[in-house]
Amino acid sequence: MRIIGLLLWAGAAMAAPAHSAVTATSDIGFATQSSVEIAAEPGAVYALLAMPGRWWSDSHTYSGDSANMVLDPRAGGCFYEVLPNPSGKPGSVEHGRVIYAVPDKQLRLSAALGPLQSEGVAGTLDVTIKPSGKGVRVTMTYVVGGYLRAGAAVLAPLVDQVLNEQLQGLKRAAEAH
Repeated sequence: MRIIGLLLWAGAAMAAPAHSAVTATSDIGFATQSSVEIAAEPGAVYALLAMPGRWWSDSHTYSGDSANMVLDPRAGGCFYEVLPNPSGKPGSVEHGRVIYAVPDKQLRLSAALGPLQSEGVAGTLDVTIKPSGKGVRVTMTYVVGGYLRAGAAVLAPLVDQVLNEQLQGLKRAAEAH
């Protein structure tokens, strides 16, 4: 199982674009990093981070609709999703909690995203925005540590791919005028 996981990780890492990569794996966790150039002002990109319904992929939500996602970009603020219910009593799921917020520059969340919620892990998602060229460079770093039943080497490339997809969605939304 361990050798297969390493082969899957190696294949995914080679197929990943240069701006997205698994930067570390071990028996107790992993780290990923993705970055993208966005032709927009830092304030506009930061404001958009607080509107995940405009850029998060529907296929990576519990409800199937990113319009149900909410992010309050202040320390203690919640990144959550409303789960509609035909009975009229909606549910919800917390994706993360804001632990550091510097408008127009950086947003950090404590977050065990998606299926990692059912694992014994802690995760930190850090998004930095820096001026670059005719816009900004947004870098998303995710560090996860703890017990992962499938193994970090198996899960890391999958998580990297999903987070890169979200970052590309942020770029599309920010550059759509």
